[in-house]
Amino acid sequence: MRRTLWGAGVALMLAMTACSTPDPAGRAPAAPAVTGTPVASRQDPGQVEQTLTSLRKVDDLPLYEMTYVGAYDPTVGTDASPTTKPFGCSLFVAAGNPGRPLFARNFDWDANPAMVLRTDPPDGYASISVVDMSYLGVAADPSGDRRLLNAPLLPFDGMNERGLAVGLAADDGARADRDPAKPTVGSVRILRLVLDQAATVDEAVAVFHRYNVDFDGGPPLHYLIADATGASVVVEFTDGRLRVERGSGGWQALTNVPVAGVPEQRRREDHRYRVIAEALSRTGGVADASAAHGILTDVRQGHTRWSVTYGLRSGEVRLTTASGGAERRYQLPVS
Repeated sequence: MRRTLWGAGVALMLAMTACSTPDPAGRAPAAPAVTGTPVASRQDPGQVEQTLTSLRKVDDLPLYEMTYVGAYDPTVGTDASPTTKPFGCSLFVAAGNPGRPLFARNFDWDANPAMVLRTDPPDGYASISVVDMSYLGVAADPSGDRRLLNAPLLPFDGMNERGLAVGLAADDGARADRDPAKPTVGSVRILRLVLDQAATVDEAVAVFHRYNVDFDGGPPLHYLIADATGASVVVEFTDGRLRVERGSGGWQALTNVPVAGVPEQRRREDHRYRVIAEALSRTGGVADASAAHGILTDVRQGHTRWSVTYGLRSGEVRLTTASGGAERRYQLPVS
């Protein structure tokens, strides 16, 4: 039996959901109607209510938290297009301590509200992820807004219950050709499929291989992925083809410059990459959450919206935002 994520409160909600009357034909519940917008929800009305009423504001970024109860279709619709060019992001994996690998990232973007989202789909792994709420088209006061039911589709970084973490960064040169034999998903949506389906970096790469990644609905991107063993990869699209660069030396970093097939000296011409690389090289890739947040502070930009670390073995998530509020901590049972 898979472990439930969120303790007694959510366990109670899930138990209540399990007592609802199923469709006699075994059909999935119809998605709630949202005019003009495809909706990922495959929830019954009680699950919709539980999800929307779980929303709460926790700091002045503003940052919200929400627990999504029930099922969703991770492939419905397309990713929203940004209105401005991405300003950057910084990510790294510190795996020098084999027992305590860590995934860290700064998300650098426009001044939008964000959400820490908990999901536990019936056919996938439970996870914690962070969502830029502007991509949902949600207004300043999101309370009761049914567009929140699309939140599982747009994780910008996250970790699942198997200790698999993934994050994205803009890569202006990325280009992905389409294979007509494969289904197509958006460049942010692919993170949801990875979190739901992959326990290891090899399984995550296999997810990428199963889909065309569509950059038309969002910025060209590349991705950093790590698992509980400390293994990590960068996934990039060069000249239309998927390329994988595996981590070595106890750490791996990603900013907004290509790394696949690029010499380390050239990568370090990027200031943020160089700061991360020098810090992790000094320690052989050993960094706890406090040290990792220190490195994130060193590469922080004026438009950094959140900084987060994911303990790939411990399941601990530590997040700070541009609001200057207190650090938020979450615990994900990792098996």
